[in-house]
Amino acid sequence: MKLTDFKALTFDCYGTLIDWESGMVAGLGPLTARVSGLTRDQILETHARHESEQQAQTPWKLYPEILSIVYKRIAEEWGVPASWAECQVYGDSVKNWPAFPDSAEALHYLKQHYKLVILSNVDNGSFAASNAKLEVEFDAIYTAQDIGSYKPRDNNFDYMLHHLKTMGIEAGDVLHTAESLFHDHVPCRRNGLANCWIYRRHDQDGFGATMNPGDMPEVDFKFTSMAALVEAHKAELSG
Repeated sequence: MKLTDFKALTFDCYGTLIDWESGMVAGLGPLTARVSGLTRDQILETHARHESEQQAQTPWKLYPEILSIVYKRIAEEWGVPASWAECQVYGDSVKNWPAFPDSAEALHYLKQHYKLVILSNVDNGSFAASNAKLEVEFDAIYTAQDIGSYKPRDNNFDYMLHHLKTMGIEAGDVLHTAESLFHDHVPCRRNGLANCWIYRRHDQDGFGATMNPGDMPEVDFKFTSMAALVEAHKAELSG
């Protein structure tokens, strides 16, 4: 199997192209300032647990609503005050989350060789703000708002594959490219898709802002950055 075998790259955005962990930690700053002794990973792991639970319980809610509730639940768990207005500020913070330094340049290169598609657990408004940082026009964008559920549900992948087929892209043409094992790689393997792991957390322990996936899923390609993916593609072309 080679990178050049595929027609489309389908991306998770947050954690893969957008540095959501840095964005989360910054956005939770007013809350974590009231609690002593927390490590970065403790903050992210608490967030992951509450976010995953809330997405499963209320899949119809938009991502800013999910984040607002997550902020409230974390405040309650840690026993610190937080007004609903403060929770909503965090809910709207996705627009402030930074892109990884290599994302935009890598996407510009890959756009010359593939259809580029987003499959993301956010709403359309939040993604539009992130897309401006990525500086590329995606060929299709499928969000939790469009689908009515959140990954890792199979429904999200079914929706994407159904709509890609109308564009002439079959499942075998797709390389799903993502950081999160829990949200993306486990369900994409379950749905028979080839996958590329952008292992952004390669130099850190644990799973950060994503849940533990359990058994390690198989991965077809593994890189520590988007820049490394681009270099591997260039090497295939020159070889």
